[in-house]
Amino acid sequence: MRTTMAAALMIVATTMYAQAQTGGTAGSAKNKPAAARPPAQTPADTVSAMAPAALQALQSDLAWTSHYNGLINGEVSDRLIAAIKAFQNDQGGKQTGVLNPQERGVLAAAARKARANVGWKIVADAAIGVRLGLPARLVPQQSREGESTKWSSSTGTIQIFVMRRKEAGLTTARLVDHERKQPAGRKIDYSAVKPDVFVLSGTQGLKKFYMRGQLRDSEARILTILYDQATEGVMEPVVIAMSSAFDPFPANGPALRKMVEYASGVTVSSDGAIITGRDATDGCRSIVVAGHGNADRIADDKDHGLALLRIYGAHGLHPIALGRDAAKGGVDLVGITDPQSQGGGSAVSRIKASVTQGGDELMLTPAPALGFSGAAALDANGKLAGLALLKPADIAGLSDAATAAQAVLAPVEAVRDFLKANDVTSDGTLDAEAAVVRVICVRR
Repeated sequence: MRTTMAAALMIVATTMYAQAQTGGTAGSAKNKPAAARPPAQTPADTVSAMAPAALQALQSDLAWTSHYNGLINGEVSDRLIAAIKAFQNDQGGKQTGVLNPQERGVLAAAARKARANVGWKIVADAAIGVRLGLPARLVPQQSREGESTKWSSSTGTIQIFVMRRKEAGLTTARLVDHERKQPAGRKIDYSAVKPDVFVLSGTQGLKKFYMRGQLRDSEARILTILYDQATEGVMEPVVIAMSSAFDPFPANGPALRKMVEYASGVTVSSDGAIITGRDATDGCRSIVVAGHGNADRIADDKDHGLALLRIYGAHGLHPIALGRDAAKGGVDLVGITDPQSQGGGSAVSRIKASVTQGGDELMLTPAPALGFSGAAALDANGKLAGLALLKPADIAGLSDAATAAQAVLAPVEAVRDFLKANDVTSDGTLDAEAAVVRVICVRR
C-alpha cells in the first residue's frame, strides 16, 4: 500500500532534517557494515552499486509516477526498494526490486511525461534568494509583493509562494506559532519544528497546504504550496518533488544562468547557417559566433532542443557533412569547452561518448564539459550523427546530481528535418574541427 500524503511529507521532512544534521541517511544500505549483509545479493545491494546521480534520478522518476514517497537524495532505503517493486507490479512484471533496462526506460518515459504535463523546471528566485522546482504549466501567473513571490493558476486553485523574513531573535518556534494562526481556520495535520527547520501541512478551507521553512542567521526563507483538494491527484507527486527540490540557501547563490555563457555550434551551410542548442541560446540579449561576429537565432525546435543561427556576410565557414542515421553505441564529440576550462583558450577538442536509450531520448555518457552543448557528434565515418546537448537536470533533489547537466543526443534525422523545414541546404565536408564554432550568449 502506498504511503498517504501526510505520512509521505513527514518522511521527507524528518529525513531531510536528519540528513542535514548527520551528513547521511540513517539506516541506509550504504552505511550498513559488510558483516550485517546476508551472503546472497539482495535488491538493496544491487541498487546500492548504482552511482549516486543514477540513484537520485531513479528516486525522482518513481516519485513522479507516485510510487516513491521519500527524500530524493541518491541513497538506498527499504522505501525505495518497495517503490521499485510497486512499479514492477503495476507494469505486470516480476517484483525483483531491481529494474532491468527495459523497465528503467519505461519508468523514465512515464516520469518524463508526468513532468512535461505540469511543466516542471528548476528555477531561481533571485529576489528571495532561493532555488525551487516549479510546475510552470500549472501556475503560469507570477507576481511579487514585498518580500514574497507568488505563482498561481488562472483560477487560483493552485498557489505557490516563497517568502523571506528577517528580524532579530527570530526562531522557528515563533514562525510556526504565527503560521498556525494565519489565516483563521487553518487546520494543522502535521508539524515538525527543529532549531533551523520547520514543516507544516494540513487544510485551509477547501484547500490543502504544505509549508517548509529554514532559518539561518535570523532570516527565514519559506515555501508554501496551497491547492484545492480536487487537484490532489495531480499535486501529490508535485508536492513531493517540490519538497525535495526546495533549496532556501543555495551554496552558490540562486542564479542558475550566467550573464555570459559559452556553447558550441556546427556550421551546416557556407552561407552562414549554424545549428546549436536551444537551451544554450535562450534569453540571450545578443549571440556572438567567435571569429565571425553577431548572429541571429532565426528558428528553434523545442521538441529536439535545437536552434538555428544565421550569420550575415560571413566568410571562411566550413559546413559539415550530415550522416544518414544516428550512431548507436559510441560517437566522437567535437566541441569547444568553456574558456575557464582551458585557461581562456578556444581550442576545439574531441572526446568519446557512449549512446544509450533513456526512455524516449538518446543519452550521452559521460556528459562532456561545459561549453560542449551544441557540439558535433560524429559517426564512424566522420559524418554528423547528431548534436550533443547539455541541459539542466530536472531531478527534484538537493545533491550535486540535481544541478549537474545531463547530456542527450539530438539525432541527425531531427537535424536534417529541422534544416529542411527552414530551407537550409547542407553542403558539408568531413572536417568537423573546422565546422565547429564557439557560440557566446550574452544576457547582460
